[in-house]
Amino acid sequence: MSFAPSPFTPMGSRNIQEQRERWERKRSRTARELVHSEQRYCEQLDLVVTYFVEILKAKGTLRQDIRESIFSSIKSIHLINQTLLTHLELGRFGIGFEEFCTHLQLYNTYVDNIQTAKKVLMVQVKKSKAFRRFKKLQESRPEFNQQKLEDLLLLPLQRIQQYKHFLRDLTENTGPDNPEFQQLSKAVKVVSEVAQRIQDNARSHENHLQLRRVQKQLKGRKTRILTPGRWYIREGWLKTVPTKGTEAKPKMFYLFSDILLQAKPCSPIHPTNGDKFVCQQVYPLKECTVDKVFGHTKSQGGLISLTFARAKLLLMSADQGDINDWYRSLCMAIGQLKSKNTVVYKRDELCRKPIRSQPDCQNTPELQTRGIKRIMTLDEEVRGHSSTPSTGESGHSATKRLKPDEAPAAKPQESSGSSCVIL
Repeated sequence: MSFAPSPFTPMGSRNIQEQRERWERKRSRTARELVHSEQRYCEQLDLVVTYFVEILKAKGTLRQDIRESIFSSIKSIHLINQTLLTHLELGRFGIGFEEFCTHLQLYNTYVDNIQTAKKVLMVQVKKSKAFRRFKKLQESRPEFNQQKLEDLLLLPLQRIQQYKHFLRDLTENTGPDNPEFQQLSKAVKVVSEVAQRIQDNARSHENHLQLRRVQKQLKGRKTRILTPGRWYIREGWLKTVPTKGTEAKPKMFYLFSDILLQAKPCSPIHPTNGDKFVCQQVYPLKECTVDKVFGHTKSQGGLISLTFARAKLLLMSADQGDINDWYRSLCMAIGQLKSKNTVVYKRDELCRKPIRSQPDCQNTPELQTRGIKRIMTLDEEVRGHSSTPSTGESGHSATKRLKPDEAPAAKPQESSGSSCVIL
């Protein structure tokens, strides 16, 4: 029986059917690659757990805290991935990854510990002769295929990145009416967050290494480079143009996310600091403005002007591309720093209290109390003379008791059944 489209089949229906078939072929190919790579991944995890974690625990070559620092949660990761592999081999991709994502905290723990694991492993290889021999013996087994333990410890991080791509391909080639579509979509989001965490940790570690390198290049410890929140951007030689027209001198500049550091090389004949630099000036970028200066280099290189709160700096380079890169880097660093320092106020905080007008100033609580007392006194006097006519001398005396400057600002209103006067 042939499933070829009939010549009488409408063109639109034929195109939809062909698209669905392409999706299914792509999904099947991605599923096969995912299963095969998962099998290989679980085999490699099993090598680490069997020939390193378990044997080291039985032999007691390393203390428990050192073993945990090196291998972290890799044994638990191996267990959850074996369960995931069982689901994948049965074609239950949605259920498998939905259950797998509930245990991703194990991967987060492993990711956060990976730099510590590298450092402790390196220390133990140098420090412990017994462990160094044991490691070399295990890595020489044919099962490892000449792989080093350092490479095997990075497998969980690499696998998370692979999961992200596999899940995206599966989701894109799964129909929305498929029961696995929602499960795979949620798995893509959760796995992508762990992948981003891996990238952030790697970037933060690389930045830390750069800061340490610059700190070692500077003579002494007076200038502190290793500061929390500081990011290394770039470094290079630039000429500083003096204000009095003397010769421009080359200086080494280090650009960070919050400062620009100017240094000069130490004397090459110095016995210990011949390859280091001396910090001359640290310029904060918080209130810095950067501009290009045109017409002073005759199209050879460029010149940029930096204006700080208490200083001005002219930097020149004979390389046009280099000075343009410095200009872009400085503008980006200053822009990001200013955007972080921008304070956003709420609407009610922006609304200032208006300056009180003269009538409002007279309606302070103290003056309102005085006005009420005067009005009540006036009412009592009026009620006391209510039996006598208000004309004649008595009427004039009652009118004179209320002076014009003592009158209330607004006409008092009396609520029904109450003697209280509301101003």
